[in-house]
Amino acid sequence: MHSTTFSRRNKKVQDRGRKLSDHHHPASFWGKRLIASMAINLIIPVLQIAGGIVSGSMALISDALHNLTDFASLAVNYGALVLGRRGPTYKQTFGYKRVEVFATVISVALLYGAGFYIAAEAWQRFHAPQPISGGMVIGVALLGFAGNAVSALLLYSGSRSNLNMKSAFLHMLSDAATSLAVVLLGVVWLFKPWFWLDPLVSWIIVALIIYGGWGLLKESILILMNATPPGISLEDIQQTLTSIEGIKEIHYLHVWNPSAESIALAVHITVPDQMLSRVDELAEEVREVLFTKFKIDHPILQFEANSCAEAQLLCNIAGDRHKNRK
Repeated sequence: MHSTTFSRRNKKVQDRGRKLSDHHHPASFWGKRLIASMAINLIIPVLQIAGGIVSGSMALISDALHNLTDFASLAVNYGALVLGRRGPTYKQTFGYKRVEVFATVISVALLYGAGFYIAAEAWQRFHAPQPISGGMVIGVALLGFAGNAVSALLLYSGSRSNLNMKSAFLHMLSDAATSLAVVLLGVVWLFKPWFWLDPLVSWIIVALIIYGGWGLLKESILILMNATPPGISLEDIQQTLTSIEGIKEIHYLHVWNPSAESIALAVHITVPDQMLSRVDELAEEVREVLFTKFKIDHPILQFEANSCAEAQLLCNIAGDRHKNRK
């Protein structure tokens, strides 16, 4: 009887795992794509810097610096992806997946650092515009646009399921947009000596860096703070669980992201006093409901016969322990 119940439960866990894995490629797949993007973002900035020096365009050099910064960011992302594949250990019981979140924070910091440098250089150019070769700017910027577009396409599918890949994808997308803006700027310089546009476009690049990085930075900090994931309502979880037959109330409810792709839950569930085997069946039903409705794949359930003293969803654990010691 017990072995049959265990086998059925194990099969359901495996089925949930397959449902999750169906939407994700192996990390090695994304690793190869990151390596390809790294190569592109190392070669193109070198050519852009040379072209920017020869043509005299600060916007082109700024675009190259943006690409070069993304090379460093991709290197950090790749290292995090490789490290994140390691399983849990006695010291790191959740594994190393959260390293990817730290990598995202570092990546955004690198972008912001480059942005401040570009803004400072552009300020000097704004007060002292210099002649620029529009034709060379167009050719080199088109090369940068093509490279960034290819990199963005390589990383697009992974960006929908992985915060680390999303960070890399957005970097490539913003680079493609800025390279295209520099191409248009070169076209203008073929006909008009409006060289003061060079620092203005550089500032636009800085604005894109700040805008693109803020969302990722906010999302990463929320994960590191173990905040309730966006789209998850504790009240909805409470109503869903208490509507299950056999559950009187729930308390000590916490929901957080161990990593960007996983949602964990810890909760105390009050039930009538009963046989342990019946609680096992109820626990399996709770796990299935949590995964199906809320995509919670790591539930930690504690069943008890005692209600929360104040009947609140979030009880003061420390306070209750203090009362118990008395």
